[in-house]
Amino acid sequence: MKLLGFIMAIILLVITGQYTVFAQTISKDEMLFLTSEWKGERFADGRPKIPDSLLVRAKRIMIDDAWTVLKNEGYTNQFEGNWKCVNDTPMTGRAVTAMYMPSRPDVEKNIKERGAKQGRKGNTNSWPIDVLTKGDIYIADAFGKISGGSIMGATLANSIYSKSGNGVIFNGAARDLQEIKNIKGFNAFVRDFHPSFTEEMVLMGLNTAIRIGNVMVLPGDLVIAQKEGVLFVPAHLAEQVVSTAEFVIRKDQFGFEMVREGKYSTGEIDSQWTDAIKSDFLIWLGKHPELGKMTRTELDKMMSKRTW
Repeated sequence: MKLLGFIMAIILLVITGQYTVFAQTISKDEMLFLTSEWKGERFADGRPKIPDSLLVRAKRIMIDDAWTVLKNEGYTNQFEGNWKCVNDTPMTGRAVTAMYMPSRPDVEKNIKERGAKQGRKGNTNSWPIDVLTKGDIYIADAFGKISGGSIMGATLANSIYSKSGNGVIFNGAARDLQEIKNIKGFNAFVRDFHPSFTEEMVLMGLNTAIRIGNVMVLPGDLVIAQKEGVLFVPAHLAEQVVSTAEFVIRKDQFGFEMVREGKYSTGEIDSQWTDAIKSDFLIWLGKHPELGKMTRTELDKMMSKRTW
């Protein structure tokens, strides 16, 4: 009876989020606190679950437009550049975060022993891969370490891609560049590539707040990685950012055509639109179904708060 009572207590703690199931993760309560602006669906651990459909839409927007929306909302520290990449493949996904620190023998020993009891295998740099789901992107702060800081090689890269269908963003290094290039659809944004293995570093946080350059990244953030760099969009702003950036693409294409035809000037296109321009835009949009639909009400609302 005592054993049954103990088991039931553990189950209750897991359900209520007061028991940390995975090593190095924050509690569910803390996850909910840090991401309290998100009102949508969540994973079991509390991480915001941005819809797959929004991840697909985000692939088609420009990072410059998305950055402008965030800046106008007061989020001025969301972009990080200066990366080396495997290829030019853009990525969008939900952030799974990992924080590494320089190794300290007593701490690393305790972490690995606890991880072993929880069924974890291998070095700690493989543990974040265990929690990846389709649509995730593995984001790691490896404190910029290059030599001895390669927290991913070809084997882990294949595992990452099979679980997430995405790649990685590492404030650190990776190895096996030539082999990684052969993984179709995979990309990695890293500070550098280096032939060394992971040395003298240990995982100190999993799905917790981390710093990537000048950006605070939270689990569940929308990650937009393109050639210019990486933009981290707070989950609660993802829909607004994507919708606005989608409209900017439509507006730009419409404007280019109207200016070339001499129907409107750049000054007219780049300021608040008259009723005539709005009507012409909706007619033009109807001829381009690939760009999606928009009602006059939606257009008026978008233009009324125009700050881009």
